[in-house]
Amino acid sequence: MEKREKFASRLGFILISAGCAIGLGNVWRFPYITGKYGGGAFVLLYIVFLIALTLPIVVMEFGIGRASQKSYARAFEAIEPAGTKWHRIKWIGFIGCYILMMFYMVVSGWLLDYIVKSGSGVFSGLSTSQVADVFSGMLSNPLEMIFWTAVVVLIGALSTRAGLQKGVERITKVLMVALFVVLALLSIRSVTLPGASAGVAFYLIPDFARLTAGGLPGLLEVVYAAMGQAFFTMSVGIGALAIFGSYIDKSHALPGEALRIGALDTVVAFMAGLIIFPACAAFGVNPQGGPGLVFQTLPVVFESMPLGNVWGCLFFIFMSVAALSTVIAVFEFIMSFSMEQWNLSRKQAVLINSCALFVLAIPCALGFNVWSACTVPGIGNIQGIEDFIVSNNLLPLGSLAILVFCTHKRGWGWKNFLKEADEGQGIKFPRCTRVYISYIIPLLIVFILVMGYIPIVSKWISCIAS
Repeated sequence: MEKREKFASRLGFILISAGCAIGLGNVWRFPYITGKYGGGAFVLLYIVFLIALTLPIVVMEFGIGRASQKSYARAFEAIEPAGTKWHRIKWIGFIGCYILMMFYMVVSGWLLDYIVKSGSGVFSGLSTSQVADVFSGMLSNPLEMIFWTAVVVLIGALSTRAGLQKGVERITKVLMVALFVVLALLSIRSVTLPGASAGVAFYLIPDFARLTAGGLPGLLEVVYAAMGQAFFTMSVGIGALAIFGSYIDKSHALPGEALRIGALDTVVAFMAGLIIFPACAAFGVNPQGGPGLVFQTLPVVFESMPLGNVWGCLFFIFMSVAALSTVIAVFEFIMSFSMEQWNLSRKQAVLINSCALFVLAIPCALGFNVWSACTVPGIGNIQGIEDFIVSNNLLPLGSLAILVFCTHKRGWGWKNFLKEADEGQGIKFPRCTRVYISYIIPLLIVFILVMGYIPIVSKWISCIAS
């Protein structure tokens, strides 16, 4: 067994943990879902749920990792009461991270592909429908899809093969600095476009009438969307953050660290919106364009600007950096888990898991072309099925299990959790929240689980009825 590494600096821990949270949920999902549900009012609702729902679970994941000083493979065994079976939770995390990467690496590959397309002028002079054709052509080409997925796997493998400090920490620091530089450049360019002020107003000025426009059902849908975005953006529930807690010392209390990471995550999502909504307003593009906004609409917007291929290329570099930071972080979780669970060297863990991840990602890549007929009503194609398994099932179930483990007297227990969370300098975990943490948050997670199935069940009923 190789000697366990530690972070070289606290900054490395914060940036890598933030990198795990910052990903496609921030820079792809957040802008289009904000556009769909009304702009500024939705942003406020999202921030409330991020603080009230997600950050307590982040602290718990960090606490489990730091208290055990183990990967997720052995963390529960190190701190669970003797004779209990809480360590079975780890398989939710391991399976969840594997399935997450099976589709996440494919979508990350699209972004790398679009860097090349934007930089080489593929979108120059194309209409919106022609840009959509480029996107469709990429999806329908199995070799192109598999090639870019392989590039993502290679980046993740090489980053984690070099180790924690020399690989994951060093590379992620560079990626995160590059992310914020590109974000700043694109935000300044977007808000200074002629006509951008309408997009800024839509994004930053809350209009609560939009939240209630659909009556009670519409309001519940918006609340669910805000809760879901806050919950899923931090990747809680599958142990991806716990591993980084195991790499840090006890000099700083964990609530403050979680707040810093949540703030970085929110800043990136906020600035992504600050790029997209002003640009859409400046060029008359509907900000409610849905998931295709980034790939089928924004290239046209960038091409309408002076030096459009440069700005488009920078935008997809920014998207790729955000996605790859998550890929590298989850790869590290998978490698560390494998090393401790099966007593592998880092080299062995990287080789075995990288090959397995690449092979298992191929169905998703083929699900847009060769295997496009493989669908489930109400869920979608292979990518949609894998996303549904993780986002609507494993993330909330894993979070619920962690919550019960950290608050139940037959688990790790509230007192042990608080002791670990509060050790060190900084903000302490509020003790007055015990009832809320123990009973209200679990109910909110159950609400997320149930709401995720309602449209699927409705679709199945409609299919049966017809």
